[in-house]
Amino acid sequence: MRRNLWRVPDYRNLWLSHSVSLVGTQVSVLAFPLMALLLLDASATEVSMLSAVEFLPSLLLGLPAGAWVERLPRRPVLIASDVVRAVAMASVPLAYALDLLNLPLLFVVAFVIGLGTIFFDVAQLSYLPSLVDEDELTDGNAKLEGARSVAQLAGPTAGGFLVQLFSAPVAIALDVFSYVASAVFLLRVRGRGVPPEPIEQLSLRGEIAEGVRFVFGHPLVRPLALCALAADLAFAAVLALQVPYAADTLHLHSGFIGIALAVGSAGGLVGAAVSGWVSERFGSGRTVLVSIVVFSAGAAIVPLSGGAIGFAAGLFVVYLGVVVFNVLQTTICQSVTPERLLGRMNATLRFISWGSVPLGAAVGGLLVGPLGVRGVLWVAAGVCALSVLPPLFSRIRTLTDDPEPGAEAGPLPLETEGAA
Repeated sequence: MRRNLWRVPDYRNLWLSHSVSLVGTQVSVLAFPLMALLLLDASATEVSMLSAVEFLPSLLLGLPAGAWVERLPRRPVLIASDVVRAVAMASVPLAYALDLLNLPLLFVVAFVIGLGTIFFDVAQLSYLPSLVDEDELTDGNAKLEGARSVAQLAGPTAGGFLVQLFSAPVAIALDVFSYVASAVFLLRVRGRGVPPEPIEQLSLRGEIAEGVRFVFGHPLVRPLALCALAADLAFAAVLALQVPYAADTLHLHSGFIGIALAVGSAGGLVGAAVSGWVSERFGSGRTVLVSIVVFSAGAAIVPLSGGAIGFAAGLFVVYLGVVVFNVLQTTICQSVTPERLLGRMNATLRFISWGSVPLGAAVGGLLVGPLGVRGVLWVAAGVCALSVLPPLFSRIRTLTDDPEPGAEAGPLPLETEGAA
């Protein structure tokens, strides 16, 4: 019988850490580009590059991060990541108070925040299976994604009004406290999550290579990774340009931008709530494919929008599909990965998906000149639509249930011809 995870202290504290950190981060998601636009007179291209820099550590250090995390207890890695991000974020309001704020500083802070985030994310995804039972992974991942959606719902709204009522540096200062609170909750987690000793001691390069071979050699993990690569390339441009698009093309005020982003993020909350039920009702494979179609449709609605309602509606549909995909992708990959490879599998997937973000954001920013912001968003929608191809032509298409935990590339539950 599955437990109520809210009554599991270790999971609850991990969830609280994850949630409070995300709320502060989502405030800064809006406050950072608005500060660059309003206080430093940055261009849309510079804002796009600022977004790209935050994900640059995933491209540079994403693969070794997984091997390093597997060599260390996960909880200290999580706490250290929070402390590093808190210190980096605190430098922004301090620089503003001293009249030293400039774009180069924002680029440095964005890079450090991204560095802390990649270690935090890989460690958390590898930590979760040690805190919950194997059959609780889908529920655990859904609750974490639900927290992300709530943060995306509340954070931009709060951020928009904090920027409008006070200033962007004040909004960013709140993120410092969110990272501190996250570290405090992690200190209350008792599960150590120490990885087992590896069967064979390899060099760092050998460990990285083993993780990469597993991801690209597994018949379920590989198509999900390729899909995430294409989708994240597209969404990197969308996320980097959504604030300039709303402010300069749709002429929305910061408060309305925050509301539109929050309404859009409500789709993610819906996705987290229904992902488990939909997967059980229609099968994991079909649900994955439908989720890709849904977020691709949302990506096309965004450039079609002429105001706040259409903009918010497009983001709602995007997040609905993305969160359902993320829950199922994460659960499937965790289930089929041996424990000793969890860190490297997660790091490889983050390298593929998050590492594509600086490339997508940079390319999107460079295309603004010849295509315009709306034109770049149309290109992104087309790339999203193509991301369905790897899962469609793989064993994901016929997967009816989540694979047995710990299963690798062996027999999988496939639909019968009659069911198909």
